[in-house]
Amino acid sequence: MNQPVLEVTDLVTVFEPRGSLLRKAGGPVRAVDGVSLRLARGEMLALVGESGCGKTSTVQTIMRMVSASSGSVVLDGEDITAATHRRMRPLRRRLQIVYQDPYEALDPRFRVRQTLEEPLLIHTKMSRTQRQDAVIAALETVGLTPAETFLERFPHELSGGQRQRVAIAAALILEPDVLIADEPVSMLDVSVRAGILDLLDRLRRERGLAILMITHDLATAARFADRIAVMYLGRIVEEGIAAEVVGTPRHPYTQALLSVVPERDPLRTRAPLLLVGEPPNAANVPSGCRFHPRCPMAQEQCEAVDPALRPISADHSAACVLVE
Repeated sequence: MNQPVLEVTDLVTVFEPRGSLLRKAGGPVRAVDGVSLRLARGEMLALVGESGCGKTSTVQTIMRMVSASSGSVVLDGEDITAATHRRMRPLRRRLQIVYQDPYEALDPRFRVRQTLEEPLLIHTKMSRTQRQDAVIAALETVGLTPAETFLERFPHELSGGQRQRVAIAAALILEPDVLIADEPVSMLDVSVRAGILDLLDRLRRERGLAILMITHDLATAARFADRIAVMYLGRIVEEGIAAEVVGTPRHPYTQALLSVVPERDPLRTRAPLLLVGEPPNAANVPSGCRFHPRCPMAQEQCEAVDPALRPISADHSAACVLVE
């Protein structure tokens, strides 16, 4: 692998029970519990898991929207884990995010031109003409052409797919090194999802943009990502090259997620591996393997042994006692 532009090591994020909801949860919530990730330029890494497993908390900690309890986040060789707000300001243009909901991500009072100009006003000293040229170039990059017809529109005058393209353009206009896409197509119609994913795929191939994509859809991850990291209850339980993770999943949780992905061939069927119960409370993590209360393959030792992520091959790891 190339030298990583983003490296996350043993990241832990704990939310203390200060509010009424957290006090009701019963104790500190370990939303992120020892996550390690590496992301190279031009690579797409998909972070996959159920709702509530800690994917978004991981992203927020990487972005320094939430402070890490321990571990490190290194951006292009510089440790930003404890960087001050003043130090983070110039670094934020290199680390941008696209949110899940394009209907909430855009300010309804701003025209498209204003939305794209705002990052330039904050982070650069471009003239008005330079900003105009940069805005038009960004819109054309994301496929909104002719760009001049979109400049004065408000968000309510755009479709869902167009809104998400504007959000992507606003993230790209500062020419970041890393783009975090948090469920970028989950709020969009099926008919426009492929277009957005193709756009992200083209950007990382042509520009060398590193993309960390958060998703719950393993089929999407298998199609577009280079590597997949499967997350359960705050921890990575399987990670590796996308084709290998999807083709030969070794963790029972990954197998369960894949078992409910529809087959392309309608004549081929497979029995779904259904999990029992809900994910445990992150404030009260089960002893031993955190997946064993729901695991259909659980053994007696799973209640006592908390398996670490161990290599299966050069590019595939899993955290399960059944992995030799």
